[in-house]
Amino acid sequence: MLNQPKRPLPPSSIIGIIGGGQLGRMAAIAAANLGYHVHIFTPEANSPASEVAQYTTIAEYNDLTALEKFAQAVDVISFEFENIPHTSLQHLAKFAPVHPSPAILELSQNRLREKDFLNSIAIETAPYARVTNAQELADAVEKIGKNAILKTSEFGYDGKGQIKITTESNLELAWQELATNEAVLEGFVNFTKEISVIIARNQSGEIALYPAVENIHKNHILHQTIAPANITAEINKSALAIAEKIAEKIQLIGLLAVEMFLNLDGKIIVNELAPRPHNSGHWSIDAGTTSQFEQQIRAISNLPLGGTKILFPSIMTNLIGEDVNNWQTYLQNPSSKLHLYGKKTALAGRKMGHVTSPQ
Repeated sequence: MLNQPKRPLPPSSIIGIIGGGQLGRMAAIAAANLGYHVHIFTPEANSPASEVAQYTTIAEYNDLTALEKFAQAVDVISFEFENIPHTSLQHLAKFAPVHPSPAILELSQNRLREKDFLNSIAIETAPYARVTNAQELADAVEKIGKNAILKTSEFGYDGKGQIKITTESNLELAWQELATNEAVLEGFVNFTKEISVIIARNQSGEIALYPAVENIHKNHILHQTIAPANITAEINKSALAIAEKIAEKIQLIGLLAVEMFLNLDGKIIVNELAPRPHNSGHWSIDAGTTSQFEQQIRAISNLPLGGTKILFPSIMTNLIGEDVNNWQTYLQNPSSKLHLYGKKTALAGRKMGHVTSPQ
């Protein structure tokens, strides 16, 4: 990793973003508003992010030659999703600063590493066990119980790469169906709410925390985010303290989303970490003092961080698949804000846009 001076990145600098999806698109728009240029690196032609960026490199994430050329053309690098090789970020870091660091990406890519780390700093997770074959799955079920979820240790999102384990499950078939070399069995958490906290930290160590929000899922995909979460001030304070502790321990530069469960006893259990802008932070574009995307750009550019106050209680609703066909309906409410991602095909389960409305 290069030694980085603690000075703000001047306007007209070029920010490199790995990934061409909607998160990169919204980050590129925020960067432009701050006077930066954006260079997208993605294997996808005509990606949502490329539509609003000044430059795009189209290449595979493991193309070291293309990565090096990209890194030499930008002033700082970030990423918009986790499913990229952390070794690619390590290669990029030889030529330009990468925030968050490749080590943070590597941690968040593997559920076992992530949970081991969280437990090591006294942050509670669901009970879990490593599984590498059917016999180990049977042993883990014996220990944790048959009310559990079997997940691939890497590369799972929006419900992909996981199988629910119940008393009716055939464990041999479940292991075969998951088709992986390493998995984690997680005990089911009997929760009352799913909440999340987004935290930003810049190179100077300044921290900005967004209030906890409540997340409602349908078919394992985020459906709505309610900002702020309907929780007590004490629970919100505890959730923020957990996020801050994690950010400090990993020496975050950039943005981190911490997904949490609130169980029946009012205890907070951390589910997953995402070192990037997060779907549950989309409300902040219209209902926050500073959007999470502007905050990401501020943090990686070592600018002073923006305010995180909720300007008005809001509900963000994802437009999944053919939901986007009703886009005109959402515009009938003059208080609603519609965001479409420029994706050409409305596939089932695909995030096509979102709308934010006052509660």
